[in-house]
Amino acid sequence: MPGSGAVTRNTLRQQIADALRDEVLAGRLAAGSEFTVKQIAEKYEVSATPVREALVDLSAQGLLDSIQHRGFRVRVFSVDDFRGMIEARTLIVEGIFRRLVERGTAPGSGERLVSVRRRAEEARRAALNGSLEVLIGYDLRFWRELSGLVGNIYISEFLHRIRVQCWVFAVPYLKSEPDLRAGLWAGHNELMDAVTRADAEEVRRLVHAYNQHGLDWAAGLKAAGA
Repeated sequence: MPGSGAVTRNTLRQQIADALRDEVLAGRLAAGSEFTVKQIAEKYEVSATPVREALVDLSAQGLLDSIQHRGFRVRVFSVDDFRGMIEARTLIVEGIFRRLVERGTAPGSGERLVSVRRRAEEARRAALNGSLEVLIGYDLRFWRELSGLVGNIYISEFLHRIRVQCWVFAVPYLKSEPDLRAGLWAGHNELMDAVTRADAEEVRRLVHAYNQHGLDWAAGLKAAGA
């Protein structure tokens, strides 16, 4: 069938991009790691074309740097980069909740709120258990689905990109924490409760506490010479 080859290649391209993103998020591909298209193609036993396209996609998302004549490198983020991410994240999240709480959620979003609440419960459970990889997956889904209630794909995608970058920076440091649970935010359920009640003041308080948690953690890293 005409066009089926392109569909297959694009699907493979996305699968490779997703797999590599998961490797970076889990810290198995550490910041600064370098590799070539050939190495990744051999690892996944696929042709070079979809691999190259996947790596270009991840570069566009800010997770990889392209190194001329050498391949790609996992981007290294600094503490200052992380603080900048939180600042950007704060502005977006505040706008999202202002829309959800003050103007109401989008029509037909009731069932979607149930889905977001499930993500919130799983994320909170993972945070309290110190299950980092599980938390990352549910946390990303939680914020993506919650921001999706606004009905603006550009906002949702931009927030998701920043959140992925935040996790990429944080994972190596969190893994070295003696008590991992102390460094993880677990307020997903409380935030969902406030959104459901349309309690604007409580939402603002929780979002502020959430962002301050990240800033305080970054300050601790800075003081430790990270």
